[in-house]
Order: sequence, then structure tokens, then C-alpha cells
Amino acid sequence: MKGPHRRQFLRLAASAAALPVASRNARAQTYPSRPVRIVVGLPAGGSPDIGARLIAQWLSERLAQQFFVDNRPGASTNIGTEAVVRADPDGHTLLLALAANAVNATLYGNLKFNFARDIAPVAGLLRVPNVMEVHPSVPAKTVPEFVAYAKAHPGKLNMASGGIGGTPHVAGELFKIMAGVDMVHVPYRSNPRPDLLGGQVQVMFDTVPASIEFIRAGKLRPLAVTTARRLQVLPEIPTVAEFLPGYEATGWQGFGAPSGTPTEIIHRLNKEINAGLADARMKAQIANLGADPMPMTPTEFGKLIADEIEKWAKVVRLANIKPE
Repeated sequence: MKGPHRRQFLRLAASAAALPVASRNARAQTYPSRPVRIVVGLPAGGSPDIGARLIAQWLSERLAQQFFVDNRPGASTNIGTEAVVRADPDGHTLLLALAANAVNATLYGNLKFNFARDIAPVAGLLRVPNVMEVHPSVPAKTVPEFVAYAKAHPGKLNMASGGIGGTPHVAGELFKIMAGVDMVHVPYRSNPRPDLLGGQVQVMFDTVPASIEFIRAGKLRPLAVTTARRLQVLPEIPTVAEFLPGYEATGWQGFGAPSGTPTEIIHRLNKEINAGLADARMKAQIANLGADPMPMTPTEFGKLIADEIEKWAKVVRLANIKPE
């Protein structure tokens, strides 16, 4: 994202409503006045849905109104996002913003909304690390060995993902670009893991929570994690960046609201969400998801989104990724 859209987005994230302090405080104190809907653009049961429900329960207890999850799957989260964009900007409809939203900003050329313009950043929630893993039939045990093997067998390795434009897909495409290797992307509409375990596909940039038990059982071989630093849960596994400097590809979740939502409401939500992320019980529940808390101010979360849109736009264009 470049030029006026990026500047406008960051300005919205940092701006304060031009109202007297007493008026702003009064409006914040009366919020929420009715149940609050958190729209999740994915089906129930996955880690994004679970993360949203954890915070919904926390906010319900803290703000004395029900916060509930409304699953609106479809079109790679775009259906749910559009529902929030069109909602009243009064803080009673929120979006679980995902890394997919940053990819979709470039991947889909016909969206009826502009994510950076139409969604105001509220708060970060969590990061979900990925791991580059291979079927044991692949002889490589390190990233350099894998790159050498892939270059010796161009187009012979199949890279699985759960769909075009998801974090596992773009993480793999970024690897292909930076390593200069040719792998065939195989997107699945259902879970690709059974075929990876069976060797029908050879490599995947999967989430750590979904992979950890197969890795521990020796059914999949981890080569590297995609985060900027090594992970506590897999301390002996290097990062991709140790071999390809600058590589990083992590799933993330946070909260957004329709553009125009009063700043005092955004800041109240941010304060309460960050309090939840600092709570010991909440931290343990997030750790059980294999994720890390991601507390941020609205400005910081806005910058993350802007940076991610810009980063994945380059990958989408270089890899010539087209939506399904």
C-alpha cells in the first residue's frame, strides 16, 4: 500500500476525535449500550474463531454487555469483512481482522471495499507461527539442503496449502521467491494435512499448533520456523531467516471496526483487550492455541496492517497469484 491510502490509514489509526474531553468520556462510559457482534470471516472451530471467543468472553465480563461471535465464512474472509464495513460505526460491530485481509487487499481486484480505508484498527490479538515441514521421504534435513534438492528437481516438489492467499500459501510463495526455487502449489479446499502425511504432497508451511504433534511423532520433519525468532515450543528448529535473511511470514489476528467509529470507543476497547492479553489465564489459553499474545495500540496495529498490505502486495504480484 502506497501513497495517500497508506497515509490516510495511519492517520486514522492515530487520530483523536475533535470533541470535548467530557463529551468523549461520557460516550465511552455509556458504551456498549447493547450486545456487540464480532464478525469472523471463517467457520467456527478454527484458531481464529477460538481466539475471538476468548476475547468475547473477557469483554462481556468487563463491559457488562454480551460480546458474541458471528461467523460469516466465504470468499477468503471478504464476505465477513464487507459486512463490518457496511455496519454502523458505533462500536457494536467489530471485525476479527486477519493476515488474510492484508493479502486480499491486493489479491482481489474487485472488492467492494478498501480494507485500509474502511476498517479502523482497534487492537492486536495474537500471532500464530508457521513451520516449514516436509514429508520424511524428502531427503533434505535443513533449509540449504532443501533448496539444493528443489533446484536439482525443479517443478517436482508439491507445496500444499489450505487455499489460495492464506498465510501458508503466501509464506511458501515468499520462500520460493527468496530461495529461487520452483515448487508446484497445490491448494486444498479441505485439510491438506492427510496428503502431506501420506506423501502425496511433500512440503507445507503449516501452523505450528496444527503440526506440533505430527512433528513430535516423527511423521513430519520440520526444517525451519517462519517467525523472526526461534520458538520456545521448537527451540532447536532454526528460523528460515537464518538462511534467507529478511524472511518472515506469520499469521496474526486483531480487531477492527467500521471507519468512523468514535475514537474514544476504539481506545476503550483497546484498553480492555490489552488487559485481557496481560491476564495470566488468558495468556495460558492463548498458549494452548500455540499462539503468542500481540498487544498493540490502535496506531501500532494500524502500522502492522499497512506494512503487511505492502509486503504481501509485492509477493502477490511477483508470484502472479490469482484468486480462486
